[in-house]
Amino acid sequence: MLLCMQAFSQRTDYNREDSLFIVRALQEAPEKIGKQQPMLYFGKLFLGRPYVGHTLEKGSSEHLIVNTRELDCTTFVENVTALTICHKHGERTFQDFCRRLTQLRYRQGRIDGYPSRLHYFTQWGEDNEQMGLVYSVIEKAIKEGNRSDQVPFAKQVVDINYMSSHPKLYKHLDAHPEFIPAIRKDEQAVNGRTFPYLAKAYLGRTHSELPFIKTGDIVSIITSKKGLDTSHVGIAVWQDGKLHLMHASSLKKKVVLDSTTFYNYSQTQASHLGIRLYRIK
Repeated sequence: MLLCMQAFSQRTDYNREDSLFIVRALQEAPEKIGKQQPMLYFGKLFLGRPYVGHTLEKGSSEHLIVNTRELDCTTFVENVTALTICHKHGERTFQDFCRRLTQLRYRQGRIDGYPSRLHYFTQWGEDNEQMGLVYSVIEKAIKEGNRSDQVPFAKQVVDINYMSSHPKLYKHLDAHPEFIPAIRKDEQAVNGRTFPYLAKAYLGRTHSELPFIKTGDIVSIITSKKGLDTSHVGIAVWQDGKLHLMHASSLKKKVVLDSTTFYNYSQTQASHLGIRLYRIK
């Protein structure tokens, strides 16, 4: 693991393989990406890479960790999103990527200890929307009326407390109980608020019936699990008029583009309620 001091963060941990992969991906994209959707293009570069949890929990202090070799569902989406934003802005260096990853992962793009990381995806979406990096697809669709009346949206009332209620499950909270009040305050800041989502019963509809969803949209899966808002994230991909999910799968132990449809996948997950969506601006 290499340590690199950056102007935009306290330090960055990465392997040489990570920096070479990122630079190669960004420098080859203008020639290779063609008409492909950028999130899909960059996402495919990670296919087959192993699923590994807790890769951001290394060290005793919070700092930027870049790991393109081992991914969980969130770090997969963050890496792909950071690459896509860099590409859209013509940014081709590893430093550019690290800056964008920091913006996505930390509140207002600033690393200020463990509580500054955006641990819940509701917070991730809202903060990155405030930063002008993404927007809520479903909220935009509601405002514009860009949907069929046959696809009504459900409402999620956020009630998160899992981290503050289970600090022993988190390395940094277990080691630093003084962080718990800050985590609890962040949880309470969104609790009671309502967000629209698409119920999983509608995920089997065709592309023409769900025109507001596009390939490359960031998908957060709403869960019924107590204390959580979402349980999994990935990238939406339309294939032959059916919706599929590209994601780092804990079940398949690697990054995959599921051959089964998103609808069929969701039906096997009893706690899945539906999805919220974000799109890069």
